[in-house]
Amino acid sequence: MSLARNLNRALTVTTGLQVRRAPQAAKGKQGKKSATATPAARQAADYRCPPAGELPTERLLRRPVFIISSIRSGSTLLRMMMGAHPRLHAPHELHIGRLEVACTDWHSERAMSELGLGRGDLEHLLWDRVLHRELTRSGKDHVVEKTPANAYMYRRLKDCWPDARFVFLLRHPESIARSWHESDPVKRPRDTAVTDVLRYMTAVEEARTADADGFTVRYEDITDDPEREMRRLCAYLDVDYAPAMLNYGRKSSAELVRGLGDWRENIRTGTVQPGRELPREDEIPQRLRPMCAAWGYTS
Repeated sequence: MSLARNLNRALTVTTGLQVRRAPQAAKGKQGKKSATATPAARQAADYRCPPAGELPTERLLRRPVFIISSIRSGSTLLRMMMGAHPRLHAPHELHIGRLEVACTDWHSERAMSELGLGRGDLEHLLWDRVLHRELTRSGKDHVVEKTPANAYMYRRLKDCWPDARFVFLLRHPESIARSWHESDPVKRPRDTAVTDVLRYMTAVEEARTADADGFTVRYEDITDDPEREMRRLCAYLDVDYAPAMLNYGRKSSAELVRGLGDWRENIRTGTVQPGRELPREDEIPQRLRPMCAAWGYTS
């Protein structure tokens, strides 16, 4: 009987515990990510961006639409409006970036390697299958995904679906920070709220700068003249404008999943509600002023 087995037998009798060898990362590969890994760390998985000629083989889903926005920017409203279009399917936040794939032993890793599939490639296949399944079940033509964390993984989304289209949703930075603070004032004091949303907004602006072909829309413009903005958006997506986008229908709690987007009464009404007044210049924290200038919210 081995030393390890004798040791475990003794430990089991005395403590109820046993010793197990710690899992080892495969040579030359990263180990399994922890649940608290940063978005940047999760993007480090090996993958390749399929060229246009290989897309019919590599991807089931074609030309998906991703809303890139900060938290508290009105993305749920935009999702509901887009989802009311007869050709656009916009499910609740799917958080596909948190879906990870791991080869749990040498054999599976070697097998996938022989197919030319790294861990990141396998994750892309999983993401593609999930979104394609959603689209197929809807019976529509295009899927729209709006998880705010998409702002941190723009490059990865672009590499996964080279034909993806991106809608950049902006809102006045101070309005974003105020809304985030007001959603839980005790947990998120004003300074904390500003820090949180500034991180998102910086990622949104980096992605927007990198994508010359993307479409930018402001939350305030949507609430001010929703038909005009939806016509612009439909033209970008190459679909006919649908009046139903302005009155998407009253929603129940079952249709708006708590924690996967906004579920408050304004969203449930089924129509576009007036936005709050823009903050005065003296109400804007100094840390948010550069972003206000970049997004055209300063005179």
